[in-house]
Amino acid sequence: MSADSSTPDRTDTPAAAGVTAPGPQPEPIRFFGTTWVDHDNGYGARRVGVAAGSLLAAAAGCFVLRFAYEGMAVADVGTFVNFLVLIMFSICSAIAFRRTWEGFTRRHDPASQSSMRGLLTIGFVGVLLAHFFRCLTEAPGEKLHRDEYEAAREQYAKRTSRRAGNPSRKKRKA
Repeated sequence: MSADSSTPDRTDTPAAAGVTAPGPQPEPIRFFGTTWVDHDNGYGARRVGVAAGSLLAAAAGCFVLRFAYEGMAVADVGTFVNFLVLIMFSICSAIAFRRTWEGFTRRHDPASQSSMRGLLTIGFVGVLLAHFFRCLTEAPGEKLHRDEYEAAREQYAKRTSRRAGNPSRKKRKA
């Protein structure tokens, strides 16, 4: 219980609250915890906050990239190099957007994910925009986590309902 109110403190994970229901537990999502399960505890506000934050971060990133591009123009590196840098950031952002968007609905192989880390860093604007657009409909990764959680709950229900009673008391066929 909170010292200044009569409502219990609510944390993002049931295990942290000290109450653990039997069976599988939902996996927390960054910035959302487990509020995605029942869409409670400020879920809507969190979606708005993550969407606004990712859009602002993408705009700030574009602003910084603009300064870098102007710095190359001042250094007079040449039109060809300017064009290559512009194309590199565009392609990396497009690939990072697609890769991040796909990651919201299916898990990537950890080895391929680590090999793509550099490309995702260069294409950070695409990653941020993917988070912004996903937040318009759901928490990023919510569909993947919900599907996995529901499948785990179904498997748990099947495992726990298979056996009914003590097998030694089972009636024998005569």
